[in-house]
Amino acid sequence: MKELMQEHSDVAKQPLGISRRKFMAYAGGLAGATLLLDACSKDKTSDTTPVSSIDLGSGDIGLLNYAYALEQLEAAFYIQVLNTPYKEMSNDQKLLFQDIRDHEIAHREFLKNLLAGKAIQTLEFNFSSIDFTSKTAVLNAAATFEQTGVSAYNGASALIVSSDTVLTALKIASVEARHAAWIKDLISWGSFSDNTDANGIEASRTPAEVLPLVQPYIKMTLSGNNLPAIK
Repeated sequence: MKELMQEHSDVAKQPLGISRRKFMAYAGGLAGATLLLDACSKDKTSDTTPVSSIDLGSGDIGLLNYAYALEQLEAAFYIQVLNTPYKEMSNDQKLLFQDIRDHEIAHREFLKNLLAGKAIQTLEFNFSSIDFTSKTAVLNAAATFEQTGVSAYNGASALIVSSDTVLTALKIASVEARHAAWIKDLISWGSFSDNTDANGIEASRTPAEVLPLVQPYIKMTLSGNNLPAIK
């Protein structure tokens, strides 16, 4: 790994994104959210899903639950990062990690409220493989979670039916991409766009590709058997 960057003293004056309250107010105004839930009300749990698993569901509701699970994971991770900050964490870094934490909490709560009674349960996590006292370990984990999240939203967008849901996914993905870029630059200055291809296009992953990547950090088993798939 290249030498970690030394941030400029005015970084803290340029917080990422928006506050949780502003994000919730903005996202909550998306037209058609209620109609979306009504249209997707026929989702059901597969009878073949093991009792120990959490079925994410099918259709757009299933994809929203898929995103909700990822946001729960990211929110829990950043909460832990700030509860036990690594020794080298500067005040500027702490302020920006707080912004990212608040964004992830806002995403989590927004999706939970949008799903209403169709939301999966609150998940429990296992971060024992991450050394939160190590700056390198925390930044590498953060980069993995953020880049996985962006690729997950990109891949899910191709499977979503409702235009309102697609819009929601893209708006959240753009915020996650900002997180990923900042984390990448903390690891190695100027590497913020390293996760793009030769055409400058961000990576995309299907739910079947993403779930095995995040499952080691989630105590419950997530089942995406009923999620839409590219035919």
